[in-house]
Amino acid sequence: YITLSRTNPHIQIKTISSSSHHIMAIARWLNQTVGLFVFFLLDILDFLLCFTYKTLDFFFESEWKPCYCSSPIEAQAKTRKIIVSERGEYSKVVSMTRTKIHFDEISDTLYSRGPSLLMRLSKLVSSVKCFNYKGVIMRGSVVESCDHNYESKKKISSGNKKRLMTLKSTVVEKSPTTPRWSDCNCSFCTSWISPSNKDSLFVKVQQPKDNKKARDNVLFIHGFLSSSSFWTETLFPNFSDSAKSNYRLIAVDLLGYGRSPKPNDSLYTLREHLEMIEKSVIAQYKLKKFHIVAHSLGCVLALALTVKHPGAIKSLTLLAPPFYKVPKGVNPGQYVMRKVAPKNIWPPMQFGASLISWYEHLGRTVCLVLCKGHRLVDSLTRLFTLNRMRTYLIEGFLCHTHNGSWHTLHNIIFGSGGKLESYLDHVRDHVDCDVAIFHGGKDEVIPVECSYSVKTKVPRATVHVIPDKDHITIVVGRQKDFARELELIWQRSTTTHK
Repeated sequence: YITLSRTNPHIQIKTISSSSHHIMAIARWLNQTVGLFVFFLLDILDFLLCFTYKTLDFFFESEWKPCYCSSPIEAQAKTRKIIVSERGEYSKVVSMTRTKIHFDEISDTLYSRGPSLLMRLSKLVSSVKCFNYKGVIMRGSVVESCDHNYESKKKISSGNKKRLMTLKSTVVEKSPTTPRWSDCNCSFCTSWISPSNKDSLFVKVQQPKDNKKARDNVLFIHGFLSSSSFWTETLFPNFSDSAKSNYRLIAVDLLGYGRSPKPNDSLYTLREHLEMIEKSVIAQYKLKKFHIVAHSLGCVLALALTVKHPGAIKSLTLLAPPFYKVPKGVNPGQYVMRKVAPKNIWPPMQFGASLISWYEHLGRTVCLVLCKGHRLVDSLTRLFTLNRMRTYLIEGFLCHTHNGSWHTLHNIIFGSGGKLESYLDHVRDHVDCDVAIFHGGKDEVIPVECSYSVKTKVPRATVHVIPDKDHITIVVGRQKDFARELELIWQRSTTTHK
């Protein structure tokens, strides 16, 4: 390991020769130059796909579907969700039910993803009158829905002072349960639709035969485009008999992934993700104290849970946390998006991240081809590998909807860019738990610097950089070693907090 602890920081300094420096400069120039051409073509393709999907949606679902290429003033009031922007920034979504109104934060990257000329052209979409939007009326400081069957209203200012706000459309579906024509409708992907499953996440639990002997609980939270299988197929079988007899291991499929609900009317905001975890795990299993192990996207949710339940966390283990220090005066969401998806064609991981982050309709096309056909991909993989390859990673990577992955990417990873620093400050000052961080030395998705940045915010944290491992192989392929490391963390934490 390259270990950075509170008392013994080690810094690696690499010397780059002059010739290597010139080669790297040329490679960067080629990457940027070719990238400009490639991404310009992708801009055109995504623009054309916007109209293509609107036509196909109308053909298959008899209704035009809004997208984030444009932001017309009219809101889709029939969905009970409208976007409220203040001072020109898309920042809140109003979720109205028959009993209460929620204000959720959403990422402005959903609507604003760069100064593309084609994005300006896409505003033509909003001028097409047949898109069948329903309006929303603003009267003073009251927002009223034009749907007369649903007349909930919410005051958005106090006293006689009026606040100027603008209403925008959001992307939500007519039915929260019926799969869209472009989504997979197999029994695995729609298992959550049954009445007993639709209000709860899928949870996999491994516990001692005598549950009363479980000394502690451990919650595992997977990353983006993954599932609980990332843990249950790797770590769960490799824990020692002692750990299996003392710990209740709980792995969850996040909202929109694996066998968990994939509602079409969800914007997959931080509040929605947290509430589903709290209801499906913390409340369901009556967790008073527990350890957390989280990977990538799951680190954001883990930190938010730690802030919300500071007295319940016994240890916090973060794998490749996506924490980017945002410079002052810079839009956090936009900054993080450009760090995660910098519009490079090389390396391939960055190109893939850019494709699904910047292009809504190209991302939907990828889901249409791969996610809807995940059973075929799985079968072909088994065929070509002579059934020697376990395909749980493919299952996690492909079993989701575009609506869920798109909103989770923007609202959690990008949208939480401005929150993580305050979360870490809270963990440092108000949460008494051990913090351990693991990162692959060759991680091309989240750079190692992110883990070191966490260390600067939480000095007691210990950073372990695993050489020659990437975003996935930090666990997969070294599961036995990592299982032992986790057991030591839990034992040390239990001893310290007795």
